[in-house]
Amino acid sequence: MICTLCPRNCRGVRTPDRPGGVCGQPSVPVAARAMLHQWEEPCLVGKHGAGTVFFSGCNLRCAYCQNQPISQGGVGKPVTVSRLREIFRELIAQGAACLDLVTPTHFTPAILEALGDEPWPVPVVWNCGGYEKPETLRLLEGRVQVYLPDLKYALPGPAGRYSAAPDYFDRAAPAILEMFRQTGPCRMENGLLKSGVLIRHLLLPGELENTRRCIDWVAKTFRPGEVLFSLMSQYTPQPGAAGNLARHVTKAEYRAAAEYMANCGIVDGYTQERTSAREEYTPDFDLSGI
Repeated sequence: MICTLCPRNCRGVRTPDRPGGVCGQPSVPVAARAMLHQWEEPCLVGKHGAGTVFFSGCNLRCAYCQNQPISQGGVGKPVTVSRLREIFRELIAQGAACLDLVTPTHFTPAILEALGDEPWPVPVVWNCGGYEKPETLRLLEGRVQVYLPDLKYALPGPAGRYSAAPDYFDRAAPAILEMFRQTGPCRMENGLLKSGVLIRHLLLPGELENTRRCIDWVAKTFRPGEVLFSLMSQYTPQPGAAGNLARHVTKAEYRAAAEYMANCGIVDGYTQERTSAREEYTPDFDLSGI
């Protein structure tokens, strides 16, 4: 594989036994944990949890990533396509409300093969960083029911500083529009999201203006109820963090962001308790379930 799956277009050489590219992964899937995850949005969790597979590697490599051991640290275990399909079935047998595929973009061809052509009994959720290519997303049409993208940045400054992607918004906005084209407006059944787009935004310390610009775009682009929006407060300083990233989001910052969200007319979605900004909300990436 000469990889061009994501907007990095790095053309990294990725083979089954040779990792490469910005994501630093081989062409076969590598995963670090499969579990029933209780800490996703309530519409994805249900009674038992989201059936979550944490894939290793990432095309963004954010400076503040809470999943650094797997996104940048090399933790993970290669799995065959047939084993990945078994993992999906095991999670469903455990009562998963959905199949929640975390940071899956760089393994798109193998995941599509594992999903196959037949429908699954629960929604397939594409849980990604938002830095996507519409042409890659079009490969997923009909196979993915719920898109769960981040909208990390609307301003090039923080996008460049923290993710080395000053073009982030220029890539994420058309990607989210492609996701919405595929799924249409959100469809809920008994409190669970069956299809649609749920956009996440993590408020970063000292970056309230970036958050406002992200909210502006969502409010201007979608009519009320067409998408869900999740405003997250769970930023946790990572070892070695400096400047604003060395502290938590303040109560005043999050209150201002939540009020701005409401004033912009976004009432379909979620806010988050500031107590979520704790390390215990990040799972142990111990390869269990893989």
